[in-house]
Amino acid sequence: MLIIPAIDLKDGQCVRLTQGNMHQATVYSNNPAEMARNWQDQGAHLLHVVDLNGAFEGEPKNLSHIEAIVNAVSIPVQVGGGIRSLDTVRMYLGAGAKRVVMGTTALANRQLVEEILEVFPERVVVAIDAKNGLVATDGWKTVTGVTAREAITSLGGLALAAVIYTDIAKDGMMAGPNILSLKLIVDASPVPVIASGGISSLDDIAAIKALGPKIEGIILGKALYEGVIDLKQAIAAAS
Repeated sequence: MLIIPAIDLKDGQCVRLTQGNMHQATVYSNNPAEMARNWQDQGAHLLHVVDLNGAFEGEPKNLSHIEAIVNAVSIPVQVGGGIRSLDTVRMYLGAGAKRVVMGTTALANRQLVEEILEVFPERVVVAIDAKNGLVATDGWKTVTGVTAREAITSLGGLALAAVIYTDIAKDGMMAGPNILSLKLIVDASPVPVIASGGISSLDDIAAIKALGPKIEGIILGKALYEGVIDLKQAIAAAS
């Protein structure tokens, strides 16, 4: 099971949001590429990079900084935020990203996802973000009537690399993950699952690992940046 440090970009800075609120951003670095090298040096095998401006505006806004991150490390990087077309996918993969993360568009437009996967099979990860069990879209601004379980089940038959499941109520709160809802997602998912949101202790990591081999990894954000979890210890716990 991978421990995957998150690098969230807002206006070129490495930040963390509280429950997805762009107005509640804590800046941790003005040099995202240096932060990426730091996580690589501590043993990370995959980085999760999100263009927060892109997620809210629907198109890439931090491309130069993402390119700098990809060029700064030798480990794979997955990139998300505002990816809503084949051209954008091609751009990021051409820039060196290992895979891309799609959210709103992937759930709303299966035909587009199928077209992308025809060209880039197993290079797309779908992010399912849920609030009180319901899928939230458009940078978490809109809560739909679709359950996370329904959304993940609908992805059957697609050549996806994985699914990221985030419990918005837990994200950035460092209060522990929602293991019960995560288990429901893991049981329903047709592809490997990456857990995200609220993970703040080695016990949390152990509890997620216990959900079985379908858990590909855990994304860590605020807990790493605040020093609540040591990356090397987390990697040891996960392996």
